[in-house]
Amino acid sequence: MQNREDHIVDVTPKKLTTAERLYLPEIFRGLGTTLRHAFQNVGRDGKNKDTIWVVQYPEEKRDQRPVEEGGQFRDYFRGVHRLNKDDDDRVRCVACFMCATACPANCIHIVAEESPWEDREKYPKQFDIDELRCIYCGMCEEACPVDAIELTPRYEITGMTRQEMIFDKAKLLEVYDQTVEDKPM
Repeated sequence: MQNREDHIVDVTPKKLTTAERLYLPEIFRGLGTTLRHAFQNVGRDGKNKDTIWVVQYPEEKRDQRPVEEGGQFRDYFRGVHRLNKDDDDRVRCVACFMCATACPANCIHIVAEESPWEDREKYPKQFDIDELRCIYCGMCEEACPVDAIELTPRYEITGMTRQEMIFDKAKLLEVYDQTVEDKPM
């Protein structure tokens, strides 16, 4: 049988030196790491060109580079929304409100109206998405039963006011016309 005193461990902290109390060694170690990384990354023509994923935006865009060199993987990228059209060039949305219900940011606003077409009961009279409020999670796209809303690989959207960043139905259909050839998420 062992003595109980053999299991007792002394947990008193060691006495710090003056330099350790001022954290000088840690400050210099962190500064050294920062400077080492900074000088390794100076210029893309250096020896680390293959390992540094720096994009000189806007002259160089991520979607123009291969994925291995830090480019954008387009199959999973979620950018600006678009409303799809059907074969008859009508908006595909049936105003079921499933996208607005699934949206965790509550950035989708739909006003439904009775449809003039025989193949559906209603369609969106008004369809707005606040692109500044959106978190680009893709839940609206997953919830849509008719694949009316999609997230495109397009990421360059600008606006001078908040109102310009609220995309209405016309602007969402315009995005469709611009990105109809792009592969969606």
